[in-house]
Amino acid sequence: MKMPEYGRNVLRMVQRLKTIEDRDERTRQARGVVRVMELLNPQVHVEENWEQRLWDHLFVISGYDLDVDSPYPIPEPEHLQTRPDVIPLKKSRIKATHYGRNIESIIDLIAGLEDGERKTEMIRSLAIYMRQQYLIWNKDSVADETIFQDIEKLSDHRIRVPEGISLSRISAEATFSRPGMNLDFGFRRGQNRNFQGRKFQGGNYHKNFQKGNR
Repeated sequence: MKMPEYGRNVLRMVQRLKTIEDRDERTRQARGVVRVMELLNPQVHVEENWEQRLWDHLFVISGYDLDVDSPYPIPEPEHLQTRPDVIPLKKSRIKATHYGRNIESIIDLIAGLEDGERKTEMIRSLAIYMRQQYLIWNKDSVADETIFQDIEKLSDHRIRVPEGISLSRISAEATFSRPGMNLDFGFRRGQNRNFQGRKFQGGNYHKNFQKGNR
């Protein structure tokens, strides 16, 4: 089937249209088939010229040999089968994969700013975020100086981290996990502790657990 979203019954309707000898009657029946296609494919209404789109689909299903009075120009197979333009993708290698390409774009933006308090604050915010990304993918700890060196290196030394800049301390309870690895299933930390400390007491477990989570 060329357009399976309309189903085999619509295909049979279109095939039946071709057997109708009277052209006016064939056209009238074709309008009815288009109406059925509209009901089966209501999302077509979000597209521009959706009525013309349905008639185009009718001709595609028929194999482009349906002789009816269409309210729109009959489409050419070559026009509908034309592939979309290829979207160009960046082929440049990411300098530091654990930071990502977006970090490089932000660094380019900051590098173009004039030195000043605003630029210093942006560098500090960037460093805090990069430290978080570093801890997700690499080690349990990282020195601030390492992050500063990475910023300067990724900017091809267009950015010089101001002396005396420091990052906020990381809480001892902070945890950094890779995307998709946070498997606490939405429980709050306090609820998890209650869950772990609660004993299994036969059939009363489920009731007690729900009571503890209220």
